[in-house]
Amino acid sequence: MSEKKPFEIARETLKQLTARKMAPTPANYLMIYNEIGGIAVTPPFPADTLRDIAQALPVKTPGQQKQRGLLEYAIDRLNWDGVKTALVAYGGFIPPQADVPNGAVSSASGAAAAPTAAGSSAPALTTEFLTQIGRLIEYAQPALGSDDPRFDEQTKALLQAMRLPNADVAGVKTLLSNYSHRLSFAAEDQAEIKKTLLKLLHLVFENIGDLSMDEQWLKGQMDALMTASTPPLTLRRLDDVERRLRDVIFKQKDAKERALEAQKEMRQMLASFIDRLSDMAKSTGSFHVKLEENARQIEQAKTLEEIAPVLKEVVSATRHMANESKESSEQLQFMRERASETDAQLARLHQELDRVSAQARHDTLTGALNRKGLEEAIERELSSVRRKDTPLCVSMLDIDNFKKLNDTLGHAAGDQALTHLSTVARECMRPQDTLARYGGEEFVILLPDTPLDKGVEAMTRLQRELTKRFFMTGAEKVLITFSAGVAQLAAEESGLEAIKRADQAMYLAKRAGKNRVVGVSLSSSNVKDFVKWFI
Repeated sequence: MSEKKPFEIARETLKQLTARKMAPTPANYLMIYNEIGGIAVTPPFPADTLRDIAQALPVKTPGQQKQRGLLEYAIDRLNWDGVKTALVAYGGFIPPQADVPNGAVSSASGAAAAPTAAGSSAPALTTEFLTQIGRLIEYAQPALGSDDPRFDEQTKALLQAMRLPNADVAGVKTLLSNYSHRLSFAAEDQAEIKKTLLKLLHLVFENIGDLSMDEQWLKGQMDALMTASTPPLTLRRLDDVERRLRDVIFKQKDAKERALEAQKEMRQMLASFIDRLSDMAKSTGSFHVKLEENARQIEQAKTLEEIAPVLKEVVSATRHMANESKESSEQLQFMRERASETDAQLARLHQELDRVSAQARHDTLTGALNRKGLEEAIERELSSVRRKDTPLCVSMLDIDNFKKLNDTLGHAAGDQALTHLSTVARECMRPQDTLARYGGEEFVILLPDTPLDKGVEAMTRLQRELTKRFFMTGAEKVLITFSAGVAQLAAEESGLEAIKRADQAMYLAKRAGKNRVVGVSLSSSNVKDFVKWFI
């Protein structure tokens, strides 16, 4: 039997509508058309009804909220599979003790639910849940210290109860409640201890810095330590500071030893000078005594024969005095030259100490400014901006997928990547621009005399230049990219506030797919008014 053509089915449909005396509505026409054509009838998707059901679902936990959102998403796309998955997942977030309205569940559904509650899924979920909670407690324990023996005992008892094959849920709940109560005190104590230790450390640093007086090299070291101990603290940041301080301390120790040696030599020369003056005074006194004696002999002499020996003694004494004076003069001249050389050496050493101290404001790995150096640079730029009424842009850069690079190629390769980025950035920057390492894989660039659109263009140029120059690790070429946020300093805005806005824009660039630049305008704090994308 040949298959009917659509126009034949349509003609037959109209005949049937007339024969059956049915109103020619779209619904009646569709029903008879499908009947004649042998087309399976699919009921319409009840989107409105399902939306009403979704809105009526209670949201008491983040999991329920997420699943209700997925349910609404599936309804909008008329997706029955998505609706089913979301409803089943939503049911998994309903506590077993949840109150059910009277008559809401029929006896048949209750009978069907009983096997499920007694099935294998609930115990498996409970076991997995207890396992994850146990891991969480174990991982958090080192951070809470071991000063409280009772807290340690409670922790061990709780972990032991949770790891039993058939754990008593009620007993575990009681132990967990007691543990949580004591945990609140332990966490508060640890936070207070950390805060107090940091305060004491800052007091020590401040006191040493105040006592250093004019020793700028020591003050620079204390400033670096103050910066390092300012929250938030990270292991990578502390490691970088430790490495930098070790290098600075070594250089300062060497320069300080040379300065002390120069001071010692200066003291020795001063002692020699004083001894020489004393010898000259003694020689001069002896010479005067000799001359007085010769003068008395000449006065008493009667003949020339008696005067001649006396004159020889006078000439000899005068010649000896002249030789000693000449020798003393030469020695004093030598000592004066040596004193000048030593003074110049001390000046050079002080300059070197100041230079080494300045390194406490730079990141040893990349050569960029550290946070302390960045704060000082921002103060200088702010002063210039307020005085000249010129624009200033602040850019926050963050290397994309840096953790993955570290995990894959190692921390040494990660350090090389940071150095590579800082090198390329300095080559692309203007002389008046400032590069600083803000922390980890984050960098800040200050762009004076630069409006927002030009600042975004500058960061885009840097991105393009970075993609042209592969980062080499061994024989492997690695392309590194960064996401950046740019903010123009607003009137009466501090540098830190501008950095915060640039940081927010950078995170928006990350969420948008990375390797992008996002600029935030002067009048916007939600980073939506001005956006520049680079892919």
